[in-house]
Amino acid sequence: MNVKRKLIRIDEDLCNGCGQCVPSCAEGALRIIDGKARLVAERFCDGLGACLGECPTGALTVVEVETEDFAPEAVAVHLKEQGRPVPGHMPRPEELRLERPASRPAGGCLGSRLVSMTPCQAANQPRTMAAATAAPAAVQGSALSHWPVQIRLVPPHAPFLKDADLLVTADCAPVAYPSLHADFLPGRVLLLGCPKFDDAAAYEDKFTAIFQTNVSRSVTVLEMEVPCCSGLSRIVLAAMRRAGIAAPLEKVVIGLDGRVLGRQPLAA
Repeated sequence: MNVKRKLIRIDEDLCNGCGQCVPSCAEGALRIIDGKARLVAERFCDGLGACLGECPTGALTVVEVETEDFAPEAVAVHLKEQGRPVPGHMPRPEELRLERPASRPAGGCLGSRLVSMTPCQAANQPRTMAAATAAPAAVQGSALSHWPVQIRLVPPHAPFLKDADLLVTADCAPVAYPSLHADFLPGRVLLLGCPKFDDAAAYEDKFTAIFQTNVSRSVTVLEMEVPCCSGLSRIVLAAMRRAGIAAPLEKVVIGLDGRVLGRQPLAA
């Protein structure tokens, strides 16, 4: 049965057949055929767009279409037939049954699909969600309430982005700052990425779309003190200006020794 969901669209006029998108698709949904990137099967594509940032020509976009549902079981078999590893969060090919068990929800794989934490993931739940199901130590250890968190994987329409206080952090900040979950994350939606190694223009486009699609109550940007990290707040600020919003924006600089070195409000 067909459903309305997100799917990758390939502009053949823009595609140069470089193949950079192929290895970035963990589901093996993309292949170079006759010199162009093509979807092997629509049911193999989860529509989250992890491949978008790898395309140098902008030939890949995410669109909403009516098509067959994403099929993680079929993906697992497909990957095994290709000799590619099956991610641990996906069903094992040798365990698959012809019919989907009633306890297994439909939709994308847990590695990139939009999810809220369930009771079995108590260590990754905010205090208010996990209090009834987890030990106090686990609850105190994490304030994360959603998945995914990587900027490239979070679509602008993600429900947890609506009316949210955003915490945009450089990849290194959670490692350097040991109390991030206690001091910054509670009540905020986390978006994480690296302004040095990722595509800054793609980041700006993504944040612009996020701000145009949702009402953001506030934005906090955590940067490391190293120079290569300073571009993150500029990217977010530029996106806010493009989107025409004026939510409170604060830059927080984290030192290599794990201290907060400074806070600076920024005007959009």
